[in-house]
Amino acid sequence: MASPGSSGRCSRTPGFPAGPLGGGGRAVPAVGLGTASLRSVGEESFRGALLAALEVGYRHIDTASVYGSERVVGEAVAGAARRGVIASPEEVFVTTKVWCTQCHPDLVLPSLRESLQNLQMEYVDMYLVHWPMSVKPTKPHYPMKREDIMPMDLRGVWQAMEECHQLGLAKMIGVSNFTTKKLQELLAFAKIPPAVNQVELNPVWQQKKLMEFCKAKGIHVTAYFPLGGRHSTSTVNPVLDSDVLKEIAAAKGKSVAQISLRWIYEQGVSMVTTSTKRERLKENIDIFDWQLSDEDRLNISQIPQHKTVSVLSILCPDGVSSVELSEVDVVEV
Repeated sequence: MASPGSSGRCSRTPGFPAGPLGGGGRAVPAVGLGTASLRSVGEESFRGALLAALEVGYRHIDTASVYGSERVVGEAVAGAARRGVIASPEEVFVTTKVWCTQCHPDLVLPSLRESLQNLQMEYVDMYLVHWPMSVKPTKPHYPMKREDIMPMDLRGVWQAMEECHQLGLAKMIGVSNFTTKKLQELLAFAKIPPAVNQVELNPVWQQKKLMEFCKAKGIHVTAYFPLGGRHSTSTVNPVLDSDVLKEIAAAKGKSVAQISLRWIYEQGVSMVTTSTKRERLKENIDIFDWQLSDEDRLNISQIPQHKTVSVLSILCPDGVSSVELSEVDVVEV
């Protein structure tokens, strides 16, 4: 079971160490606020959710160039510092990511500089390669045209990521949506190994093979879609509608969401959740003073597996790619 340490003096969430000791980084808070879908609620609601999250104890905000949320994140963090909600903007662990359209050796650093300008920050705590795929350079967007996919110069891109770290613009660097195969490719030449791999992970997509590999290589895992996310072809959420999780939740007097988040935490995995509701935000970090039983864990380990995200999620349905889609997909084989 995980035994993480503190991630911040005013945080209500513990944190997990990530990256090599002495690498200039700090613990990754166990629960963070994701901003991929918050922009759809409108800027004022988005800003209110950010402030509410900081007020109830969140100290990790996860954003990305493609989300279009960096400017509001920066303004909200600065505003929270002025209001005394946080001691300073540096108290908040900020993650951002370089999108496929900027996954080219000469565009990684300029993309980070633009993100920092949007965030009104001098550095980010974590900078991630968002997806193991390069697309014809343009403004970050999705869905992307299949014919715009290009062969990825992973070595060159990672060298640019390492430069971002060496310049002090990113305290730690990592990846997102990397399979064990892609991680093996990266580790073969990386001078600075990725501190984090952020992937889809929850009780219905447990990523056992990837988890074992990352643990062996000292790569911390952060989960997105910890509550199942949304699937465009179904109204069923495989996590929140899981009979196994519902039964455990009823027995413990907890919500299904809390059971899922607690299970993730017990794997030694941090996570980013999304909500605009203060009570839900509080509920999602009320997972640290209780635990699952061995029987609960066994039952969860036997849940049928179901993945939500694939490369098709971010591509236009038509068109033909010159790069094999299996080379840029995020499903373990």
